[in-house]
Formats: sequence, structure tokens, C-alpha cells
Amino acid sequence: MRTFEIAVIIVILAVTAGILWMKQTRRLNTVMLAVLLAAVALHGGIEHFRIQMAPAYAAALGLLMLLGFRLLKPDRRSRSRKPKLLWKSLLLIAVLLLSGISVYACRLLPMFSLPEPTGHYAIGTVVRELTDESRDETKNPGAKRKLMINVWYPADPAQTAGKPKEHYPSALGEAVSLVFGLPKQLFSHVTGIPTHVTADVQLSAEETSYPVLLFSPGIRSTRFQSMTVIEELVSHGYIVVGIDHPYTSAKVTYSDGNSAYYVPDPKFDTSAELYNHNVNGIAIRAADASFVMDTLEGWNVKDPGGLLQGRLDLSRAGIFGHSYGGATTAEALAQDPRFKAGVSLEGAFWGKVAKTGLTQPFMYIMSGDIVQKLAQTGPQTDPLIFEEFIPDLKSVMARSTADTYFLTVDRYIHQSFTDIALLSPSLFAGGLDPVHAVDISRSYVRAFFDQYLKDEPQALLTGPAAEFPEVKFDPAYTHKRQ
Repeated sequence: MRTFEIAVIIVILAVTAGILWMKQTRRLNTVMLAVLLAAVALHGGIEHFRIQMAPAYAAALGLLMLLGFRLLKPDRRSRSRKPKLLWKSLLLIAVLLLSGISVYACRLLPMFSLPEPTGHYAIGTVVRELTDESRDETKNPGAKRKLMINVWYPADPAQTAGKPKEHYPSALGEAVSLVFGLPKQLFSHVTGIPTHVTADVQLSAEETSYPVLLFSPGIRSTRFQSMTVIEELVSHGYIVVGIDHPYTSAKVTYSDGNSAYYVPDPKFDTSAELYNHNVNGIAIRAADASFVMDTLEGWNVKDPGGLLQGRLDLSRAGIFGHSYGGATTAEALAQDPRFKAGVSLEGAFWGKVAKTGLTQPFMYIMSGDIVQKLAQTGPQTDPLIFEEFIPDLKSVMARSTADTYFLTVDRYIHQSFTDIALLSPSLFAGGLDPVHAVDISRSYVRAFFDQYLKDEPQALLTGPAAEFPEVKFDPAYTHKRQ
């Protein structure tokens, strides 16, 4: 809990004690009312209100009304002690219950700080809207395919010092609510959580150009879902381009204020029909990735904003993604040789990749939760598991001609590749320290790209590591071929 949230709870309890057990005077009631008002006002003004504290706000409002009533109409002595004892008991129970709910809710969905990136670069960003004039938008007849991207890039710490940091956007809370089927208001507080990113600062001049990575988020998610991984990569000298894909991302808001919302899949009678639907969906996303690469090639020659011109080392370009974004990664690698390496964070293999394998280095990371479910006999009910997955996986790993890695992470769930462990350690960290949980993903993703895009051999990729005992290498699919 934040400082003034704790202060509000303490003041609520102290005022309740004063009302119940101290001799009531006009001065005492005035002081208690003023202190309670001040605590709530300071909390709201400095930290901002959030829904997890709503029960405590209700308790504070009730106490303020009671104190105000006492000041306007001084208390009359009761003829009977029983009614007085009853209302005191009810007041105490109500305040303790409401305060307790707020404390629990704040611990369940805390205000957290992102772990510090380990690299020496600061992080800048720009937001841009892209329109692919060569493609029609399938879900919006007559319109062209439009994407929203963030470019996160290395900056000099001196450029960002003292400047305000970007916060998580509301899109993250909306995506989490969509994925888990919970009210989005529960996650509205994420907009109060700062990242380590500063908008519109200069690109660092330390290197003449930087390797480039594209990031594709999961279905119903957002390009901001894995900021811990993105920040880590940028701090070590990568330019990362996060893509929101209209109608499969949770919500894509354009510069004119209009939005494209996630469209659920239709119901299919057979697994084959769903599979073909996903093949078509991933083809659209892979085309998005190639279009972004086309755009970056143009910006490298002439960037309208001047920021990226001549600074993109597209000979060292990679791609990574989570879930549907992982499937996008694998298919983009198969279709576009400009991507030199890729990481799939528990994605599928829909499209060309399942038939041809890959010619670029590839890492696949799977959660322990899915590993356990795949090992179970009988029908699978998890929507993440489908009958074509294992055959496609075997095909990709057998047909690939470059290095492949297959890692599993114990105590991970499907969403652990995002920042979800920080958002709610109690619900989503799987018993791991939440910082350690996100450190697993960011460490292995960076190690892979450092080895294959920067030509820096990584001990982390040679086998089990003491600092990450949860991570296991699957020998059936991990092969050094080059």
C-alpha cells in the first residue's frame, strides 16, 4: 500500500476509536473531521484515488457525515444504554470490515514499481500511426489496414534526467480485464504506475545504429503488456517496435481518437475450421510485421521525424511475441527473411512455418502450467491446447536448419510472460517473487538476441542456470546446428 493509503486507513481507525471511546466535545469532533478530511484530500491529491480503496472511502464518508451531524446537532443523552451499545458495535464492525476489504484489495492489486533495467541506456519512445495502403482492412470494409506502434529506443541518461516518465496506459488495464473477464475498473490504477520511459527525447549517439526488434502482443492484449522485457532490451541497446494489431489486440486507439476493438472468434464446429481461421488470422499479423519492416526501411533512408534516419541496423533485426504474438513471430520468420532471429513466448505454429520450419535461430519458451496440461491424458479443455500443436511443434523443430531452443518454466502460467506477476503477486506470481518472475522472461529473451544479433555468446543459453532453477531445456527440441 502507498503511504497516504496507509495514512487514510490509520486515520479512519483512529477517528472511529475517538468516536466510540473518547468523551465527545465539539472541539474533538472538529479536530477529527479536519484530520480525516486532510488525510483523504492528501491521498487523492498526491497519490490519486483508486477503486481498491473504495470501501475505505465509504467508511471515511460515513464518519465524516456522522461528525458533521454531531457538529450541527450536538448529541443528546440516550435514555437507554442498549441502543447506544448496538450502534457503536455496528459502527465498529462496519469500519473494520470496510477498512479490511480495502487493505486486502490493495495487497491483491498493489501499486508496484517496475524493476530497474540492467543496461546503461535510458529509454525514450515515440508513438506513430501507420497505414498500409496496399491492404484492405478485413473487419472494416472500405478502409485500409492501420496500425499503432510505439518505438522504444536507447537514450542517454542525461537526456531523461528530471523529465517525467511515461505511465502504463489505460489500455493495459482494459487488456487484463478482457483476458481474465474481470471489470476493467479493477485495473484503472495502472495509469498511476510509472515506467522508466521518457517520451520524445533524442536517440543516444553512443552507437551509430542499433539492432531492431519487433514485438507482437497476445490476443486481447496490448503492445504495453511486457514493459519489463521491452525496457530491459532497450537499456542494452536495442530499438524495440511494439505493434498493436487491430481486432486481435484488445483495443487500438488511433490519433483521431477512434478505436478498433477486439473481435471474438466465431464458433466453429470442428478443430480444423478453428485451425484454418487461426492460420488466416496469423497471416494478417505476419503481414503487419513485414509492413512495419518496410516502413522502418523507409525511415532509415528518410524519417519524417528525423529521429530514426540512418540509425536502424536492419541487418540485425529480430522479432518476438507472446501467445498469438508468438505465433505471429514464428510465421513472420518463415515468411520474411529480413528477420534474423525470433522468440516465441508460448505461441502456436499456424501457417507456412508448420510445413517448412525455420532458417533463422529460434527460441520457444513454454509455461510449466501448459507442460503439465499437455502431459495429462484424456480430452483437453484448456483453449490454449489444441490437437495440432504437438505435431506442428515437432515439424517446426525437425525441419528448422538453424539453432533451436525449447525452454520450459516451472510455476509459470500463460500470462507470466507479461507483467502480470507484478500486477498481482498473490494471484499470478505462482509463489515466485514477482520481480524474479519477470526477470526470467527478460533475461532469456535478451540473452537469445544478444547471442544471435550481437554475436555475444551467452552462458545462459548453454544449459541450466543456478539463478533460474525454474527453467529447463528440453533436449528433444533444443539443437545447436550452426
